[in-house]
Amino acid sequence: MKFVGAHVSASGGVENAPLNAMAIGAKAFALFTKNQRQWIAKPLEASSIDAFHKNMELSGILPKHVLPHDSYLINLGHPEVDKLEKSREAFIDEIERCRVLGLDKLNFHPGSHLAKIAKKEPHYDDLLMEAELQCLDVIAESMNRAIEATKDSSVKLVIENTAGQGSNLGYRFEQLGYLIERIEDKSRVGICLDTCHMFTSGYDIRTKEAYEETMDAFGRIVGFKYLGGMHINDSKPKLGSKVDRHDSLGKGEIGWDAFGFIMNDPRMDDIPLILETIDESIWAEEIKALYALVK
Repeated sequence: MKFVGAHVSASGGVENAPLNAMAIGAKAFALFTKNQRQWIAKPLEASSIDAFHKNMELSGILPKHVLPHDSYLINLGHPEVDKLEKSREAFIDEIERCRVLGLDKLNFHPGSHLAKIAKKEPHYDDLLMEAELQCLDVIAESMNRAIEATKDSSVKLVIENTAGQGSNLGYRFEQLGYLIERIEDKSRVGICLDTCHMFTSGYDIRTKEAYEETMDAFGRIVGFKYLGGMHINDSKPKLGSKVDRHDSLGKGEIGWDAFGFIMNDPRMDDIPLILETIDESIWAEEIKALYALVK
């Protein structure tokens, strides 16, 4: 019941992503449906869409085990009106691209408030909390607008937890829960948990006791019914560092035990478990190693 894969290349056309997933023995995959470093992309051509569907059938991978990621340029909480609107328009386009490919999820980073608050500033914590809450409200409004603009679509907006680097939000389970509470159509929202981000934002998963404590907190604050996928990564930085740097499995600060807990946790059944580790040449080996952890 575990579906492990990686974020594979769609270079040359989205239709190549299922083939690239097949090549590493994946049962799931992630992809960008457009260049993630550009705002504008021409609509997907009918020939690419048809080829994507055919290659999906060839791969045996189901659409529900595919976790597309949106452009890194999009910031649904941007404090500047023109840049916020540009992000919202681009986000709606990303949802539409998923829909025409027959995919039912879009993974995205919630957004950043971009406020520069010096730690020596009086009432720093209060100022930071105010900036974060204001930004979370803008992100929720952006999501509600996107859902309304695509109400004939079933694509679920899957919020990825972050490491909390810089002014990025979504690094606490409470922030994820806050967003979900404010989404009007909760059938259109989900969560992707990134193990590296979770660890560097302060949630330990290295021992069975720590793992259960962290997952119990997620279940209580957010709810496993919203878990739509995971990114399976080790971490170069230490626990609570708030630095986003992935590592190959077993080679970072998390270690192998945590991934065994995930592979034997029924709460992670039937969702895409996606490698974003740093050495794609060993993805096939990492996929096999994860399945070998199943007891």
